[in-house]
Amino acid sequence: MALPKGKISKARKRSRRANWKLSLPAIVTCPQCHKKMLAHRVCKNCGYYNGVQVVVHDEEK
Repeated sequence: MALPKGKISKARKRSRRANWKLSLPAIVTCPQCHKKMLAHRVCKNCGYYNGVQVVVHDEEK
């Protein structure tokens, strides 16, 4: 079985693990209604994705 050559120090181990961080979501403006939306998803406000209306919203709100 493989064995480590030497002890890995706490600083080396913790600096390697310090790179696990969250990234911010990609927020863009919708080309149809100009509201903020998540990239590569259907706009929650108007229902358009890539210039095509995918979801039809009722105007009774």
